[in-house]
Amino acid sequence: MPDLLIHSMAEFRDIILPCLAAAEAKEIVEIGAEYGGMTHLLAEHAAALGGHLTSIDPAPKPEFVAWAGANPAVRHVAELSLAAIPACADTDAWIVDGDHNWYTVYHETHAIAERARADGKPLLVFFHDICWPSGRRDMYYAPDTIPAEYRHEHSFDAGAFPGRPDLVLNRGFRGMGHFAWATHEGGPRNGVLTGIEDFLRDEVEAGRDYMFAEVPAVFGLGVLFATDAPWSQAVAEIVLPYHDNALLRRLEENRLVNYLTVIDTQDRANEMMARAA
Repeated sequence: MPDLLIHSMAEFRDIILPCLAAAEAKEIVEIGAEYGGMTHLLAEHAAALGGHLTSIDPAPKPEFVAWAGANPAVRHVAELSLAAIPACADTDAWIVDGDHNWYTVYHETHAIAERARADGKPLLVFFHDICWPSGRRDMYYAPDTIPAEYRHEHSFDAGAFPGRPDLVLNRGFRGMGHFAWATHEGGPRNGVLTGIEDFLRDEVEAGRDYMFAEVPAVFGLGVLFATDAPWSQAVAEIVLPYHDNALLRRLEENRLVNYLTVIDTQDRANEMMARAA
């Protein structure tokens, strides 16, 4: 049975892989593996160029661990990203699909940029989940790993709805105990896209210039790259037709409304069965 809601970064393969080819990126770091759907594609690309994929994930699925251990082109680092990034020298491209909250993404991006500058590498980063629901609302897999001053009030049981800043208990798009949402949407230091924007503001103040494209589909793809890279024009030509595309945005909005309607129908059916029992 096909997935009711496609969610993998692998759905962007026709954007990401041509960008990696244009940049001749053979040493790649991926943050967040889970089942490894995108990881397989990245490993194939890197191996074809004689390179390697480093996948950073403190707790991936067992299937991924077994596969990575048998693949000589893949190195699994079982650490939190902020601890692992400084050791990832000479990386050509970065894939960020780990913890979807401001603190993690903001500091990951700064750490990646510092690593790239130390190595003399132009920056090329792909981010997932820059649109709803994580674009302007923090999500936490392990809230205790986020310093208290950056951690919003959150809930593992309440769900999010598009256009609604609060959460609804036992309704909507929710983690069912697997992850928590910040109880409010928007405002300072809240969400993936906010973290990227704050990084870009810092870099502009430091006199550094980047391009950032936003693809509003499958929870959102962000592509951040240096404007002075020798391959920047080629990457821009690949991503700009998708940037802030109105049709893609409308299709994504419709997809999410339909999915949440299905969830609501299931929730109401479960409540009726519980009352009947």
